[in-house]
Amino acid sequence: MTGEGGMRGWRLATAVALVATGLSVCAPPVAAQRPGQVPRIGYLVVSPLTPTPSPERQAFLDGLRDLGYVDGQSIVIEYRSANWNRDLLPTLAAELVRLKVDLIVAVPGANDAAAQATKTIPIVIPSAGGAPVESGIAESLARPGRNITGTLGGASGLAGKQLQLLKEAVPSVARVAVLWNPGSVGAPREWAEIEQAAPVVGVSHVSLEVWDPKDFRDALALMERQRPDAIMTLVSTLTTAYQPIIIDFAAKHRIPTVFWRSADVEAGGLMAYNTSIPGRFREAAKYVDRILKGANPASLPMEQPTKLELVINLKTAKALGLTIPQSVLLRADRLIE
Repeated sequence: MTGEGGMRGWRLATAVALVATGLSVCAPPVAAQRPGQVPRIGYLVVSPLTPTPSPERQAFLDGLRDLGYVDGQSIVIEYRSANWNRDLLPTLAAELVRLKVDLIVAVPGANDAAAQATKTIPIVIPSAGGAPVESGIAESLARPGRNITGTLGGASGLAGKQLQLLKEAVPSVARVAVLWNPGSVGAPREWAEIEQAAPVVGVSHVSLEVWDPKDFRDALALMERQRPDAIMTLVSTLTTAYQPIIIDFAAKHRIPTVFWRSADVEAGGLMAYNTSIPGRFREAAKYVDRILKGANPASLPMEQPTKLELVINLKTAKALGLTIPQSVLLRADRLIE
């Protein structure tokens, strides 16, 4: 779903983070395409909006274009970014409501703000967290029952599978540092998957909890003192924002990494295993289209992506002095050279 500011200048991420939204209502959607008017949708994100769209936002725009929507012509997109300042999200969400947008696309992380701002305007989530029912976003996946729908995030069991693939790719790995935000929806479940998989895979795991930005400095300092054999992150808007810092740190200290997003591998991480996040954003455009044509989000199932992709950066592997086993390379969907 990148900016600058940390270790090595502490570059703070500027890539658009994926952020889930949530609302609660059973009311029918607001009248979608009002006669004689170009539909207007809101696009609410936590991360900065760069002049060049992120892969996720570009995929969403491409998906709209495939359906006949061109921003500024057959549709108007009202962008609102909190620039990593979450305190701004309620104000931005309320702004979109005052504009009477036909629909809000809430990128992961803006869910609470959207939920508090409206209970009637339809909301589409490009990549909902792993537990939309448990978190209150939906009554069920088959029938969300409120004013929210969209595509789901990664499948269950992925954290354990990522750990297994890391061990297969780098057999020497014995101790893995896991950066994660326990307050992120789905993170406790993913941590439980790691705890279950670690002894089976044959590695030990160290929990490095990052509840807010200041925790990253301490986590990196600890890893510098007690160097792990590999670094792994669990998905959250906070860890996504700091991926560039983590990648820089890992490169400097020659530590293999495993991420959730292929974009982080393209930026220099070693490997990633997950569903295609840009693909989920492209699918979200179909939800927008259906709602603008009158569909009720309460009745649109939240779909679970089925295709998983393994991405490996061979350039990073070479810089780390690693030779990835052929058995792993043959299973990769994409190799970055």
